[in-house]
Amino acid sequence: DIAKKINSAVFPGLQGGPLEHVIAAKAVAFGEALKPEFKLYAKQVVKNAQALSGVLIERGLAIVSGGTDSHLALVDLRPKGVTGKATEHELEKALMTCNKNGVPFDTAPFTVTSGVRLGTPAGTTRGFGEDEFKQIGHWIADVVSSMNGGDEADPAVVAGVAAQVRELTHRFPIYG
Repeated sequence: DIAKKINSAVFPGLQGGPLEHVIAAKAVAFGEALKPEFKLYAKQVVKNAQALSGVLIERGLAIVSGGTDSHLALVDLRPKGVTGKATEHELEKALMTCNKNGVPFDTAPFTVTSGVRLGTPAGTTRGFGEDEFKQIGHWIADVVSSMNGGDEADPAVVAGVAAQVRELTHRFPIYG
């Protein structure tokens, strides 16, 4: 009787069906992760994140934890006087994607934030290496610096960066 009550409480309310398509997708992903190429890819993702964060630090942006040993870098924008929301928006106009993100001891609302999270897997998948991510770091720093503590970047800087991003992505197409 207790087993029936537990089963009734768990399924279908808390647990769904087996979702065979999800199981198949996981099997493919795990199979890919077993290949030697995946290990090389994962190492390159980290090297690229370190190259990106290194340039950002050189250009005066604060990286939470002083750098990275993973696939992403979390930039604390408070020293620059700009918000994560505004930076995310301005970088998007420059054709670069990031996410506004809270940082340690952030007092900004979660809808605004004081940081941005930058990841390297998508660019690495396209074939970007450390040199490309160093250039991306300079572009990000250019846009943030042109914000001058406000909510908007210099439109000329944004347009110039966007043109360079287009050129880079044409050299490294998603499918090619």
